Amino acid sequence: MNGKQSIPLSEIAKALFTINRHAKTAPEPKHLYFIKKEAINRLLNERRAQKVGLHFSNHPKFSNQHSTLLVKVDDYFFHIPPTKDDFKKLEHLGELDSSYRNPQTKMSLSHAKKIVYNYINWHPAADKQHRVSQKRYTSSYFTPSSLGKMEWPPTKTRRNY
Repeated sequence: MNGKQSIPLSEIAKALFTINRHAKTAPEPKHLYFIKKEAINRLLNERRAQKVGLHFSNHPKFSNQHSTLLVKVDDYFFHIPPTKDDFKKLEHLGELDSSYRNPQTKMSLSHAKKIVYNYINWHPAADKQHRVSQKRYTSSYFTPSSLGKMEWPPTKTRRNY
């Protein structure tokens, strides 16, 4: 049995629930959603998670309705982006059932990330290097304000004529 299989499915599911809950309110959730998706895809490949069907998203992109893939991991349900193949093979379940809630879980985000990092064999140092290499987007229309940068009162370098 390898290291990934030794992590109980219930622990991975709780960790994913915690990561997903934090991602929904995080100012920069991209990494949290990435590790969630990575872990769920591995669970699907190992047949430790099941694809249930497709749901309409509650958050349309650019005012266009789109669908998400509903996946069951242990006693928890998660949504991830579907593949083209999912649209061909899976039933569309329509609107999201907003009355359904996953079981409540008490786990710190740091502990949840440790579990998922271990499961997907992720090294956070690699992520930091990746982020440093990405260029920050700056708009060519942005002009920094000079307010507060002028010297006041003005020095008498110019003669008053």
